[in-house]
Amino acid sequence: MPSFLSDATIRRFLRARNWSTEQATKGLKETVNWRREYRPDAISWEDIEEMEDEARRTHVADYLAKNGRSVLVSNITMKSKVSFKDQIKHLVYLLEYFAMNSVDGQDDYVVWLTDFRGWSISSTPYSTTRESMYIIQNYYPGLIDVAIPFDPPRIFESFWKIAKNFIQPNMKEKVKFVYTSNQESMKIIADIFDLDMLEPLFGGRSTSTDFDINKYAEKMRRADKLRGASKDASGYN
Repeated sequence: MPSFLSDATIRRFLRARNWSTEQATKGLKETVNWRREYRPDAISWEDIEEMEDEARRTHVADYLAKNGRSVLVSNITMKSKVSFKDQIKHLVYLLEYFAMNSVDGQDDYVVWLTDFRGWSISSTPYSTTRESMYIIQNYYPGLIDVAIPFDPPRIFESFWKIAKNFIQPNMKEKVKFVYTSNQESMKIIADIFDLDMLEPLFGGRSTSTDFDINKYAEKMRRADKLRGASKDASGYN
């Protein structure tokens, strides 16, 4: 796995395990075994079930954060039409995209912005949250720079008390809650994003409000080709 077992990957695992070579080695071995079985490198855009709907729920933004980080935008209140298994597959596909496209193996490469307005417990079951966090923290450590739950309802507080038990301490520090009713917290948005590029949905001033699925699909297909993802060659399906 030369493209995965790079110096940048090893550095991420070391940083995530507080520079413990023993723990980093253990994590890398577990990840290599998972990659051999799951084949995240072989997942392509064409493999994503209900790709258009899933992309509208979670997609790579066409703009960067101020610090040059890539941006992942989610609207988890949009009901998914696919199974839990396929939702995880889409998440892995996106994580793999970021891991293989980070500039010079840059650490903390992704800003994850999630619209929580209208959230309910059915939007993100505990099982989905637990599995997602396990994959992010154990197989793609050091990839997320900051995660922003945007305007979650009060009922989310009860969910968060349980969900945060799935999250490692270094990851908890990266979670920044933002509320439109709290101007102090909205400064987080202004500090991280160029408001002229950000969607009005999140307090931005961008005039490009429509998500162009055709343009996005072409972008992801190009990325698949560059990293060699091919379902015909891999036998993934």
